[in-house]
Order: sequence, then C-alpha cells, then structure tokens
Amino acid sequence: MTTNYLNDLNESQKQAVINTEGPSLVIAGAGAGKTRVLTYRIVNLLGKGVPAGKILALTFTNKAAKAMKERITRIVSPEIARHLWMGTFHSIFAKILRMEGEKLGYKPNFTIYDSTDSKSLIRSIIKELNLDDNIYKPGVISSRISAAKNSLVTASMYAGDSSMQDYDKSSRMPLLADVYRTYAMRCFKANAMDFDDLLLNTNILFRDFPAVLAAYQERFRYLLVDEYQDTNYSQYLIVKKLAAAHQNICVVGDDAQSIYSFRGARIENILEFKNDYVDYQLFKLEQNYRSTQTIVNAANTIIANNEGQIQKNVYSMNEPGEKIQVMQAMTDSEEGFNVASDIFNKKFSFQLNWSDFAILYRTNAQSRIFEETLRRKNIPYKIYGGLSFYERKEIKDILAYFRMVINPEDAEALKRSINYPKRGIGDTTIQKIFELAAASDVTPWSILPEAGKHPEHFNTGTGKKLSMYADVINNLRLNKDTTDAFTKAREISLGSGIMRDLKEGKSPEEVSRYENLEELLNAIKVFTESAETNGEPSTLEAYMANVALLTDQDTEKEEDRNKVTLMTMHSAKGLEFKHVYIVGMEDTLFPSPMSSGSPRELEEERRLFYVAVTRAEKQATFSYALNRYKWGNLERCGPSRFLKEVDQKFLNYLQTGGKPIQNNGNPPPRPASFREEPPAYKKEERFKKIGRSEPAIGIPFAASDSSLFSEGDKVQHERFGNGTIMSIEGEQPNTTATVNFEKEGNKKLLLRFAKLKKL
Repeated sequence: MTTNYLNDLNESQKQAVINTEGPSLVIAGAGAGKTRVLTYRIVNLLGKGVPAGKILALTFTNKAAKAMKERITRIVSPEIARHLWMGTFHSIFAKILRMEGEKLGYKPNFTIYDSTDSKSLIRSIIKELNLDDNIYKPGVISSRISAAKNSLVTASMYAGDSSMQDYDKSSRMPLLADVYRTYAMRCFKANAMDFDDLLLNTNILFRDFPAVLAAYQERFRYLLVDEYQDTNYSQYLIVKKLAAAHQNICVVGDDAQSIYSFRGARIENILEFKNDYVDYQLFKLEQNYRSTQTIVNAANTIIANNEGQIQKNVYSMNEPGEKIQVMQAMTDSEEGFNVASDIFNKKFSFQLNWSDFAILYRTNAQSRIFEETLRRKNIPYKIYGGLSFYERKEIKDILAYFRMVINPEDAEALKRSINYPKRGIGDTTIQKIFELAAASDVTPWSILPEAGKHPEHFNTGTGKKLSMYADVINNLRLNKDTTDAFTKAREISLGSGIMRDLKEGKSPEEVSRYENLEELLNAIKVFTESAETNGEPSTLEAYMANVALLTDQDTEKEEDRNKVTLMTMHSAKGLEFKHVYIVGMEDTLFPSPMSSGSPRELEEERRLFYVAVTRAEKQATFSYALNRYKWGNLERCGPSRFLKEVDQKFLNYLQTGGKPIQNNGNPPPRPASFREEPPAYKKEERFKKIGRSEPAIGIPFAASDSSLFSEGDKVQHERFGNGTIMSIEGEQPNTTATVNFEKEGNKKLLLRFAKLKKL
C-alpha cells in the first residue's frame, strides 16, 4: 500500500485523515470532499496495521458505501477491503440482528417490511378493530409509530405514557396505542421487522445484553459516521454505545445541511458533539471543489442568517462563474415554460447533456407543470423519488414469493402471494385464515396445512386449494440455502406460475411487466456473480437482505441517466448538477407556510435553501411566479423572503419571459414585486378569511421554547387563544401542560407539539 494518496489532499483534509486516535468532528462544507476524507482515513487506519474487521463505517445510502469501498479497493487489496464493516445504518444493524436476534426472539431469516408492507398491515389492523380509516389514517399512524420507535418508545411504553394518550385523544385517535401494540405483535409473530425496528431492536439488544455490546465494542475499535447531522436519537445512541469503550469515533457532517427533522434527525447530535466527547479534535473542511465562487459566496450569505450553527468560512478556488439568474413569471404555467425554454437553449448552445440539468422544488405537487412543459419541448426527464422499480406490482408480487420461500411466517407476503396467480382463493377465505390464526395465536401459514380440520370455515374444495398453495411454497423452499440466488429466483418465477402468467399478456402494459421480471432476474444474476467473486453469500436470502434496504439512488437504471432530473430539494441532498433550477421561490411555497411560526423550523427551511443552491456546479437559477393556481383559484404571490436574504451582487434579474433586463451596464434593478410586501407576510388577511381574529401579540405567530414554561404562565395558542398554565407534568421531552383557555376551557397539551407562545 502506498502513501501517495495523501498528496491528493489539502492541509485540512490531510489533518482529518492522519489524526485517527480519539474522538474527531469533521465539519465538511458543501462540496468539500468529505467522502475522500472518510475513504482516506480508513486507508490510513489500514496502513497503520488496524485489521479491516475492526473498522465500522456507517453511511446513509448504499451508493455512498459502495463508492467508498471501491475507492479503498483501488488503494488496498480487495481481500483486505472485503473485511471492512461498511454500509448504511440499517444494513449494518440488520446484519448484527441476523446474528444476535435470537436473543430477542427473532429467527435469523426475519423479513424486513418496507413502508408498503407496514401500511398494509396497519390498514388490516384498523379494519379488524372497526376503526374509522378517515380518522385513523394508515400513513399518519405509520408516521406516529415510526416517531415513537425512533425515540425508543416501544408499544408497551407508549400505552403506559399518559401524555401520549392525551395527545392521541386530542388528535381523535384514542386507540392508537392499541393499533401500535397489535402492529408490534403481528410483526413479531411474522418474524418481521420494519426499518425502525432495525434501530430500536439494536438498542434493546445492547441495553439488555451487556456482553453482546461489549463484544461489538471490542470488534469495532474505530467508528466512522457519515452525514452525522442526519442521525436521529436512536442512531445517535447506538453509535455512542459502540464508541464508549475506545472513543475512536470520527463523525463527518455539516450542520448547515441538516434538513431532515421531519424524519427524526437531530441537529443537536452534531452541535453538541463537543459535550459528548470533551477532548475531541475539530477539523473544518472549508474549500468547496464543486461550485463556482459566485454560487459558494451566495450560499454563504444565505446560511449566515441562521443563528444555530458551527461557524466556518466556505470558499471556492474555482472560476468566479455566472451570476445566479432570477426569473420572474406572471403565472405558474409561464414559470414552467421559462424553465423548459432555458434548459433547451442552454443544452444546445453549450453542447450539454440533459442530465446536466435539475429542477428542484419544495413539494412533489409542483412537478406537474414542469412535466407538461418539458414534454411539449420533447425534453426527456425523470421524476426522482417517483415509483421505484421495486415498488411496481409485478416486482412486489414475485418478491412476495421470494419472502415466503425464505420466511413462510411472513403474513404480508402470504397475503400477497396466496391468490396470485389466481387459485380461486378469495378475500373472504384469506380473512378467515387471518381471523383463525389470531384466535389460535398462531401464524396464518400454520393454518394452511390444517385447513381440512376446520370444515366450519373452509369447505373441501377451498381446503385443497390452500393445501396446494402450501405445497408450492414448500417445494420451492427445497435447497434454498444451497442454491445460488439467480437459480432459485428463476425456479420460483417458473414454479409459482408468475412467469407464465406475465408471458401470456399481449397488451403493451403486460409486455412491460414481463420485461420488468426479466430485468429483475438480470439484477439477481449480477448480484450472484458479484457475491461469488467477492466470497460473500450468494443465496436468495442474502439477495433479499440487500434489496430490502435499497434506496432510489441505488436503483437508477442506465436508460434514466441522460434525462433532466425533477426532484424535491430534500431528495437532492448529496447530489450535484451543472445547472440547477430552484423553482417556486414564493413565500406561500418556500419557506413552507408551516414553518412561519417557528424560528427553529424557519432555520431548517433556510438550510434546505442552502442545500439546494450548493447542488449547482456551474450555474443556479431562482424562479418564482406572481400568480399561482391553488384549489382552482388564481392567487397572487410574492417572492420568497429567502431571495431577499441573498447578497444582491450575486444575482442577475431577468424580465418576465426570461430575457435579461437592459440597464446600460448597471446592476439590473429588482422587479417591482420585490418592493411590495408579499401576501404571506399579511397574516391578518388570512385570519379574516376564516373568521378568526389575528393573534393578539406578534405576527407571524411564533412558539416559545417549551422548556421555559412554568405553572401560572400566561400563554397563547394559535387555535385556542389566550390561557393560563394550571399544571405541568412529566419530564422533557414528554412534558404535558394543563392549560385553562379563556374560550375553550381546560386542555391537556404535549408541550413539544403544542406550540404555545409565552405572553
């Protein structure tokens, strides 16, 4: 192994690479080469004689882990690199749970439920409990359960927490704890975990089995964590426990790019690293290698408006570059036309690829107009974060068979596969199977061989059909542990009847579904050959363990690569494009109106803007419309307050239609719309429309820090009005307050959600 790789680093990067002992915090600005630092730090550890198996590197995408491993393999031998523990949080902890999960009552072949499986199960439970699915919405309940798990609140803890019960009652879902408890029990009985369980159960494993924790602390003497600002409480605690013995932990991230609080990410994890590890070393990577000086300097003026941050001076040595374009359109339709026209002109004027362009928006609903205008100009595009290949019906159908072969106790896979291809097993029969299983406290799978013993539920013909399905699965399970993934997958595709069923289809849609099955088998063939080459397990179980944890970035197909990318700003994090269009820059859209009452949330919206701008390499364009359709009505809009925060010397305003403003060589003036107060600021008008008076103090309404409240405080709630705190119970973060409101009477509120304002 050579040390020449250090020559590729600037001085800050080099110091972060060679100082490997003890806790280290690496603050890496956008485009500052953090992946290179992580990679070379691992290479440096290997060069010092640290065994590869003693190093654990955690990332947020398989793509990032794969890129790092490929770089490392080019410097050290593949034989050494293959022993590294490197992957996403979920994949690494799933691997540990497959080895240790029996201590928690799970079998090693447990299934990992994706969001579709989870919501399907929740939907079934809502129906069984006779709950109104207009109130108990599966998506809302799924998010609530996820938030609880990421706060390490199990189903039994949830049911025993009065503050959470009170919150559920105020949300008109008093039985949510019952849904959570039933959901957890069903997952356990099916030998299945959802994504959040992988973290929750790892925490429980390390808490309840100290010897197991000690063994992994000894195994992982060096920990490296990428995108540390995106870790939630559950991830934070696992990392802290693993690092406790040797303290050789290196976290890399950027507080200015913390944008996932809605997923549970805690910016405090990176801001308070210095408190967790007092003798830590701080390294700042401040040179941006991605973007022009103009883009970097403009982004700096944006993030400078945030108070909660670790100070750094990000700079670029690249060319100064073009000013950021600001496009004003009269309507949202014209905005779509302007952006599509600008992309078309730049593509052919500068001989660029379609993949050099990205359109970023705040919400997915904004994509429609841009899709329509791009189609009119025959510009190829892809929606990032749309329907994934692995979410297509025919793919989920065959994957359900794969899951049954690996784990026949998987109730959701059984439900999906039992009558496809059609076997004459109807919904009523399936419902009876699940009801009987629940009454007998067994899995639905165990009912099938004994269907004949329940003539009151299943007639002779139905019993035979159920038995035939069980025989199909049992036959396909033969040699599953000794046959490679591709051979077994092809055998299942044929033996299940799915390949024949899809092949018989003649319509374009049916032909496409058959081609998708072929593409899946191609992917499994590549996996099998790669695994065998690297000396890793190549079974179907190993493939399914891998595919259950794939992200959109991991599943991009080759034919999708040379297309304009349309995506939300949240999805864009970690990516880069030569030309980036940040659209819908209006105060009614961005920042999100939901953040207007909270300084903390507004700062996150500003970080989101910073992330969006720093995706651009050569040029960024901001776009907004003066009028936009909402619920069928054309409403006036104003430019986002964020546009006003950018230092104006970095902006070039274009007139309506996208043409530069001629101003005799002087800096172009801002449009008149910038001199008007945008409607989003005029909150009193919105209150009048819905028949309420504006808040008595302060516009916009701003919540106070929930930790500052005391009994007797006068407070204000945006919905309930003014009141007095009568009592406070519990401990942070689950403190509840009983508030006597002047017009609404007593209300019991969970303070962290209540958004009260202290008067």
